[in-house]
Amino acid sequence: MGYARKAALLAATMIASSLISNSVLLAETSATGAGITIVNKGLVAVGRIPAGQRDKFGETFGSGSGMAIDPTDWKKDADGYAGSLWLLPDRGYNVDGTTDYNSRINKIEIRLAPAAADQALSSDKQQAGVQAKLAETMLLTDDAGKNMTGLDPESGVRAAAAKMPAMPQASTGKVSLDPEAVIRLADGSLLISDEYGPYIYHFSIDGKLISATQPPKALLPMRKGRLDFSSNNPGPGGKVPDPKDPESGRQNNQGLEGMAMTPDGKFVIALLQSAPIQDGGDSSSTRMNTRALVYDASDIDNLKLVHEYVVPLPTFDNKGKVAVAAASEILALSDKAFLVLARDSNSGQGVKGDTSVYRKINLIDLTSATDIAGTDFDGLKPVASKGKVDETVKPAVLTSFIDINDAQELARFGLHNGAPNDRNNLSEKWEAMSIASALDASAPDDFFLFVANDNDFLTQDGFQVGNAYKAAGGADVDTMFQVFRVTLPGVAKK
Repeated sequence: MGYARKAALLAATMIASSLISNSVLLAETSATGAGITIVNKGLVAVGRIPAGQRDKFGETFGSGSGMAIDPTDWKKDADGYAGSLWLLPDRGYNVDGTTDYNSRINKIEIRLAPAAADQALSSDKQQAGVQAKLAETMLLTDDAGKNMTGLDPESGVRAAAAKMPAMPQASTGKVSLDPEAVIRLADGSLLISDEYGPYIYHFSIDGKLISATQPPKALLPMRKGRLDFSSNNPGPGGKVPDPKDPESGRQNNQGLEGMAMTPDGKFVIALLQSAPIQDGGDSSSTRMNTRALVYDASDIDNLKLVHEYVVPLPTFDNKGKVAVAAASEILALSDKAFLVLARDSNSGQGVKGDTSVYRKINLIDLTSATDIAGTDFDGLKPVASKGKVDETVKPAVLTSFIDINDAQELARFGLHNGAPNDRNNLSEKWEAMSIASALDASAPDDFFLFVANDNDFLTQDGFQVGNAYKAAGGADVDTMFQVFRVTLPGVAKK
């Protein structure tokens, strides 16, 4: 056999071997709670938006803090699926403190071509299953039409007026917003949850603030007996709060990270990222007992708190110490069950650590949990002092569902968790979830679960608030989508 023929045969064998390794059938995983069993049928697609993408204002695009797929234009065609989603960036590029980044939201046009579980994927197809294109960017404004800002509110408070409660305010006079989750309502208006407040804001279809919902006192950040929204991330020339941490309420940068509406549209559920200060939130090892707030959504501009529960966050071993996987997003299945995306920190592309220990989507069952809404625990009485839940209170139940760090799943799509810390190593912050129907008559309870990262605006070609920048460490962190096919009984709208 000639050399050229041998080389061609060897190359063909290597390609075939690679395709076989990429077509290994993966076992389904499931979780049971609140009277239902949900099933993960596996990762079916991956796609990216480049780190250097700019929006229509010429500023660096950064998204994945929150996501809402529009079900009204989700369609299936000969090439797969097509539709749009709203992707929420957080408060802007803020490695060296916060900036006067105008709060905004992005509309993304999506095409999805999911891979079958036994489909062999060549390298050029591994991350082409999701095609995402930035279609529109809309600025968010306060009730007077003034742009909102990512600047830390330091110790600023805009006084309550008319129907608006006291709100976080930057030294510029703008309302400070650190947006984390988004719900797109049927009329096109938006509910956005916030870290600074931590509040739930209702914005009109054109991005103007309509109303604000203040949480129970137990979650409001207090310093020296006063409301103080600072997160200890002052802008240029700004002042550090005294004391650095709140003395009660949400911890710095641990606000309403997750929010979702139940499929029937009757309730909004919001989840604090980790425990309030008085419930062990002052320590990284005792902050595992967070709170879920369930609101009656019959009047969006007057959300009424009807239930409140203690939700246990996952813990894991971090070099011999107990660590807590903080909540990054939720997806409501009913008023008694939701998915929660929880993760560790400081590991992944764009940061120094390379290997994540914990990134999972879990099922939360509220069925038998104690409802603490309207009790003394809504004031300053701790419900989990030093991380130990009060003996009169039963927390929700958490069950593992999807492991985002699953090595076999990631490898099939050319991704990995850990070294080398390159563009195919998952980035640190996975913070967005939303679902779209599989539109499969033979499996009406099947959905595509979209999960996206918050890339923190990390790029080597950045431009924001009038200044060019390069992220430290040389990383270009793309906005990435992972899509899982899942079975969620009872979620499909009738």
